[in-house]
Amino acid sequence: MEVLLIAGARPNFMKIAPIYREALKHPSVVCKLVHTGQHYDYEMSQAFFEDLEIPEPHFFLNAGSGSHAEQTAKIMVAFENVCVQEKPDLIMVVGDVNSTLACSIVAKKLLIQVAHVEAGLRSFDLTMPEEINRMVTDAITDYFFVTEQSAIENLEREGKPKERIHFVGHVMIDNLLHQLKKLENGAKADFPTVSLKDGLGEYVFLTLHRPANVDSRESFLEIADALNEVAAEYPIIFPVHPRTRKMMEVHGVELSPRIHLLSPLGFKESLYLWKDALMVMTDSGGLQEETTALGVPCVTLRENTERPITIQMGTNILGGVKRDSILRACRESLSGRGKRGGVPPRWDGRAAERIWEVIAGGERTET
Repeated sequence: MEVLLIAGARPNFMKIAPIYREALKHPSVVCKLVHTGQHYDYEMSQAFFEDLEIPEPHFFLNAGSGSHAEQTAKIMVAFENVCVQEKPDLIMVVGDVNSTLACSIVAKKLLIQVAHVEAGLRSFDLTMPEEINRMVTDAITDYFFVTEQSAIENLEREGKPKERIHFVGHVMIDNLLHQLKKLENGAKADFPTVSLKDGLGEYVFLTLHRPANVDSRESFLEIADALNEVAAEYPIIFPVHPRTRKMMEVHGVELSPRIHLLSPLGFKESLYLWKDALMVMTDSGGLQEETTALGVPCVTLRENTERPITIQMGTNILGGVKRDSILRACRESLSGRGKRGGVPPRWDGRAAERIWEVIAGGERTET
């Protein structure tokens, strides 16, 4: 069986890495990595892939930026050529980026089966491009691999066959626990941020990149006002996404000197910083889940989330995007170190193992 694993940006590789590593234990499976090149890939080098213990992608589609339609179209044309050449039995997509949508459509029209990892997540906000990608992908998926109970309920409500829905857990948590173990074994000595972390004591960790938050000057200034107020009490470590840095200049956003602006960080160094933070502030879907898995208080800078389990039983609090609502959420999160949430079912580092048990059956060898 040949399987193509699709990634469109750096975070996608964090999700497919455990899937690729686990595939090596199944002799009947051949996995090849496809990088669509959807996002600008800062510092993506051979060392990046070595850190994840996966090879460099077998195919690079070089889609680049553009409007949603332009980007999706470029990915579709390039990926069709790969599928015609390789004739895979299955493609596996993760998450909700444009690459997820584009490659699923191409494969399905070529009568290639589609597996969607993180299927069934819904924000119920059709202004989010990611919501459209999730819904359309799930409309043509053959294998639904879900991370939480709400996803099962969403898919069943939409009429998806129960026998094709598989509650496997979360591959992002597989990668998180794998990388955390490496950190505990001393893989941090050469991080440039070691001295910064040691010198700050208690601190907040921040990520911010969603277009809805940073492209609008009004929204960005509301968030910046809240950040500056939080920074007056606790210093903030802020690895700045290239898009966000650009919009800071465009909008004239001024941040407190107690907000430490860093270049984008690799996954492991970012984990080294946020795992010990007093609180994480983010608009990232992945960090909502990762902080829940490690019990780190989190405030999400959005009005909604497609990951409700992080609020229902995790450490996540929705902060909205207005200054006052963000500050209320931060006060709640910091009160007694925030919510003491539990770890959701099957977020145990074995999601990739369960995925291959479904696809490849019982055949498995230890490596």
